[in-house]
Amino acid sequence: MRAWHHTHGLPTLTTTAPTITAPTTFPEKLIPLTIIRALRGESLPVYGKGENVRDWLHVEDHAEALTLVLRQGRPGETYNVGGDSERRNIDVVRAICGLLDDMLPNSMNRAHAKLIQFVTDRPGHDVRYAIDAGKIERELGWRPRHDFADGLRQTVRWYLENRGWWERVMSGAYRGERLGLNS
Repeated sequence: MRAWHHTHGLPTLTTTAPTITAPTTFPEKLIPLTIIRALRGESLPVYGKGENVRDWLHVEDHAEALTLVLRQGRPGETYNVGGDSERRNIDVVRAICGLLDDMLPNSMNRAHAKLIQFVTDRPGHDVRYAIDAGKIERELGWRPRHDFADGLRQTVRWYLENRGWWERVMSGAYRGERLGLNS
């Protein structure tokens, strides 16, 4: 794409973002998978000692940044969109457990943190995903508006309120069709 911009003048814009978080994140990802496994009373596997660090960006912040880059970005440029929310995986999993403990005081799986199980990390797994979003902040004045803790609370609540949706996905009944229209 960059070559087409430089060679042919195609007005391209590129963005790079960290891990996106949202209430409707597909169940294979860390946050929703942790929520689901905890609700089922299953072990919560955490790679290594949970020291892997990720920057988290709320989906609404990402959408706003993309819109801003589309409207005001300079053609040919790349903009890193960061969440300013780096967290160790173990801290994310513990925070989910704490939210579930608070939201489900009568859960037979309380304290949910007792379900955490450290497992062997994948070979070659990145220890840290970091984003320097200084350029988009300086040039376009963009900063994330959503707080990680609030976004995490939204996501946990959404999964608690939409159990039928994720149970269907996790059961294997999901076959690639568009979801969320009647959930």
